[in-house]
Amino acid sequence: MKIQDIIKSSIAIKQNLLQDETIIKTIEEITANVVECFEKDGKVLFCGNGGSAADAQHLAAEFSGRFYFDRPPLNSEALHVNTSYLTAVGNDYSFDDIYSRIVKAKGRKGDILFGISTSGNSKNIINALQQAKEQGMITVGFSGKTGGKMKELCDYIIPIPSTDTPRIQEAHILVGHIICELVEERLFEKGK
Repeated sequence: MKIQDIIKSSIAIKQNLLQDETIIKTIEEITANVVECFEKDGKVLFCGNGGSAADAQHLAAEFSGRFYFDRPPLNSEALHVNTSYLTAVGNDYSFDDIYSRIVKAKGRKGDILFGISTSGNSKNIINALQQAKEQGMITVGFSGKTGGKMKELCDYIIPIPSTDTPRIQEAHILVGHIICELVEERLFEKGK
């Protein structure tokens, strides 16, 4: 039956993640960098398109709001939430520039940019990662199987072992939630 096949496909990708020691190690390294960034009063920025923009907003909210327990907010945001900015830059410059321009304005050395692209080839994400590198930011990519063109611009990349966009996005949220949970636990004494 179709429903069971979809669920099995999602589980299979997560089983692959569970057994991939490189990805597990990379998640740990990303977590350590995010903890250090927040400890130094830095910020964590996210960008993506479509469903990946929704994931970017979701993960930024986990940091700036809360995850498992009440604690102080962390400086994190998704870069697409100002629609006036987004439409102005998209119209006056190019949609390819929407994230790189705001990274230039907001990003500082030691801050972190997460670029989320299931293909790894979204031009505006690539441009944002390039700008972040030029500013001394740490760059993290969430992508699909190959990592696409963005893998060359990422200090850390999580290439989900799939070419199926919905399954990749489901795994992106899983990895993002793992990072959020670990960061929260390491920065704050649980429940205090």
